[in-house]
Amino acid sequence: MPTYAPGSLLTVANLPIEEVAKVLALADELEALPAKEKSQKLSGRRVALLFYESSTRTRTSFELAAKSLGATTTLVSDKSSSIEKGESLKDTGLTLKALGAEAIILRHNSGGAPMLLARMTGLPVLNAGDGMHQHPSQALLDLRTILQRLGKPTHTVTETTLTGTTVVITGDIRHSRVARSNAMLLPRLGAKVILCGPPELLPEEAHTLHPTLEIARDFDAALKNADVTMMLRIQSERLANLKLDLPDYIARFQLNQDRLAACKPGMVVLHPGPMIRGLEIAGEVADGPQSAIEQQVTNGLHIRAALLVRALHEGAK
Repeated sequence: MPTYAPGSLLTVANLPIEEVAKVLALADELEALPAKEKSQKLSGRRVALLFYESSTRTRTSFELAAKSLGATTTLVSDKSSSIEKGESLKDTGLTLKALGAEAIILRHNSGGAPMLLARMTGLPVLNAGDGMHQHPSQALLDLRTILQRLGKPTHTVTETTLTGTTVVITGDIRHSRVARSNAMLLPRLGAKVILCGPPELLPEEAHTLHPTLEIARDFDAALKNADVTMMLRIQSERLANLKLDLPDYIARFQLNQDRLAACKPGMVVLHPGPMIRGLEIAGEVADGPQSAIEQQVTNGLHIRAALLVRALHEGAK
């Protein structure tokens, strides 16, 4: 097994529950700090954001989190650097290290790229999404949002914290690193997780992500006992070889006001973004009182601040 710098977060698959608890507790601590005190946490430290894919929420929240902690950031994208000239990920990473970067946040279109970068540079690497593989910080911020909305403590989590909680994840699960990370993490805390969608977007083998996962094709039936539902964008850029009838998909799987009215009162609605209003979710649901979508975005700032402190404090040991 390869070894990586302490403080790296590459996947939730082997992230101990104790570490999940530490990240959540640290997010609570950082959120409560006065701005001036918070800005000293990473004062003078250097963080590189290396993005091979476009991003709004993840990139901005990592960048704002780093700056709120006093760190200096630099953004490197594939469209404004030597990457577009063919430079390899390894050489780009080694260049950033030689320039003084102490941690790298990476979004890449190839699964496994963060592991390669962490191995080649020896720096703490935070996976900001790799291909269709993982998005660990998103799973952690989703967890924090779920706990807050369900009135559960966010500073202590165990293997039974979500026992009795049903989470339905619906949409393009085949291509979703968000779904994959949540499907690996939430059941380990006791949640019942149901993956829902048509066969084109949800292959039967998805249940192998965790032994307790369930596959559902009937969205209305799946929603009956849901405490939380997470809607996913239809990733049109990844659907080249799939025949998907969008009007049929909307009729069967869109979360609209009528479906929401038939659910448990207070069911929490999540969406990792970007969302397509009128496709996977109706606008009035996205803007309604049961929607925690903006809360997810805010939690992204606090969770990613915690991950940066963890990366730079542990990575320096």
